Amino acid sequence: MSSEENENKLTEAEAKDAEANLQVKPLFIPYKMGTFNLSHRIVLAPLTRTRSYNFIPQPHAALYYSQRTTKGGFLICEASGISETAQGYPNTPGIWKREHVEAWKPIVDAVHEKGGIFFCQLWHAGRVSNYNYQPNGEAPLSSTDKPVSPKIQADGSRISKHPPPRRLRTDEISTLVNDFRAAAKNAIGAGFDGVEIHAANGYLLDQFLKDQVNDRDDIYGGSLENRCRFPLQVVKAVAEEIGPHRIGIRLSPFTEYNDCIDSDPQALGIHMAKSLNQYGILYCHVIEPRMVSLLERCDDETRFSLRPIRNEFGGTFIVAGGYNRNEGNEVIANGGADLVAYGRLFLANPDLPLRFQLDAPLNKPDKSTFYTQDRVVGYTDYPFLQLSNSQ
Repeated sequence: MSSEENENKLTEAEAKDAEANLQVKPLFIPYKMGTFNLSHRIVLAPLTRTRSYNFIPQPHAALYYSQRTTKGGFLICEASGISETAQGYPNTPGIWKREHVEAWKPIVDAVHEKGGIFFCQLWHAGRVSNYNYQPNGEAPLSSTDKPVSPKIQADGSRISKHPPPRRLRTDEISTLVNDFRAAAKNAIGAGFDGVEIHAANGYLLDQFLKDQVNDRDDIYGGSLENRCRFPLQVVKAVAEEIGPHRIGIRLSPFTEYNDCIDSDPQALGIHMAKSLNQYGILYCHVIEPRMVSLLERCDDETRFSLRPIRNEFGGTFIVAGGYNRNEGNEVIANGGADLVAYGRLFLANPDLPLRFQLDAPLNKPDKSTFYTQDRVVGYTDYPFLQLSNSQ
C-alpha cells in the first residue's frame, strides 16, 4: 500500500470520533439560499479544466462533477462561453448553441441524481483571447483597444500573448447583453438550477468595471456608475429572463488578473453590491484581495477587506480565495460570509466536505494537470477517503 493510500485511510473509530466532534462546525451548519436548502457551506468554485473538446461539454464531465456532489451541496460549473466571440482558451465549454445545451444535460442530471444544486457560470473572455478563437479570425472584443500584456500561463507551461482587441461600439453593447440573456435561458434549458454571471478575473465585464482598462468616453466609461452600467444591464436582462432567484454574480474588484486594475477597488465593490440589491439576485461571490494570481495567495496584510461589500449586499454572500478548513469555519463563524467557495482543494479532493468534517488528510493538487486535455489524469483520478475497519 502506498504512503498516499495510508494517508487517505481512517479507522472506523477515528472517523466516528472525528464526526462527533466536528459535524457542528460552522461550515456544516445547513443554510437556506433562497429556495435552495444547502446541507453545508462548502461550494465547488468554478474551475476551468480545458477538457470540453471543440467547446462542447464531454461525457467525462458527468463523472468529474458527480464525484464532487453531496446531497444538498452547491456546485458552480466551469466558465462557459455565451457566444462564439466569448472564448479565449482551448477546450472550454460553451452554452450558446443547442449542441451545447444537449451536451450539458447528462452532466447536470448526474449532479441532480446525487442531490446537488448546480449553477452554470456565464462567461465572455473579452480581450483575453486571440484571433484563433474568434469568428473569421477577427480581433477579440473589449471595452478598450489596449491589449493584455504577455504573461506566463497559470500552469507555467508557456507565455500567453494576446493581440490588440477591438473596442466595442456603444450600439453593440445591447447585443452582448442579449447574448448573456440567451445563454442564461440555454442554461436553464440544460437543467441547471441557475447561473452565475462572470464579472471577475479580468474578463469582459471586469474590463468594463476597472478604470485602468476602461478608457471609454461614452455612457459605459468614465464614472463609476458608467463603468458598472454594462454588467448591471446584464444582471437585469438575465433576471428578466430566468428570475433573480436563480442568479449569482462573481466579482474581483481587488485583484489584478489579466491587467485588470482599478484605482479604488473598495468603492467599486461597494457600488456594485448596493446596485445589485435593486435586482434582488440570489448571491454575490467575491474573491479575496489577498489573491495575487489565479493560483496563489499572499498572506501579507492588506488594507482591503470584503466586509464593507458584505455589509452592503442583501443576499447570500460567498467568499473565495485560498481558504483552508479552519479559515472557512472562521469566516462563517464571524459573519464574514454565508458560504465559502473552494477551488484547488476541491479539485484534488472530490470528497472535500467529508474530509473537512473528519479533519482528514488532503490530497495535494497537481498543477501540471490543471489545464491538460486528459479525461482522467488530474481530473477524475484523485483518490477518495477510504475508511478501514479497526484491527
